[in-house]
Amino acid sequence: MQGILSSKVVLVMYGDYQCPRSADVYKMIKGIKRELSASLSEDYLCFILRHFSQAQIHPHAQRAAQAAEAAAVQGQFWFMSDTLLAHQQNLENCYLVEYANDLGLDIPQFLKDLPKQVHIDRINQDIESGIRSGVTNTPALFINNIRYAGRWTITELKAAIVAASH
Repeated sequence: MQGILSSKVVLVMYGDYQCPRSADVYKMIKGIKRELSASLSEDYLCFILRHFSQAQIHPHAQRAAQAAEAAAVQGQFWFMSDTLLAHQQNLENCYLVEYANDLGLDIPQFLKDLPKQVHIDRINQDIESGIRSGVTNTPALFINNIRYAGRWTITELKAAIVAASH
């Protein structure tokens, strides 16, 4: 989570690290968050990224989600998410270790967590939450618990976020 739950707007994104549209929307949200934080206030928008790996069409997404959670334990979830979404074509294990190393993670711990799938329950909770909320594919957004159904443009998404705060 980036921000606080008591923010005027809580934006939840269900994403898949191998989904090109998830990467595009993630970048869009990060830009909107920066802009709104600068112009309104730092805690105007709370952004929550939830895993919704679609293993049947994205074979590396689940392992990438595990890498993100292994990085989260070491305080690097957002940096790892940025990296994974920026390098979607390279999500095999050797790259995940390279990204962890680049972020300065404890590699022995990372290598212990990944094959044992110690974070799989956390990822499955996100997927189950998405399914309960009607998510079938990625990306899926919820603004203050209401499913976003607008167009995937910066202008429309930003307008929906601002409107949700009133």
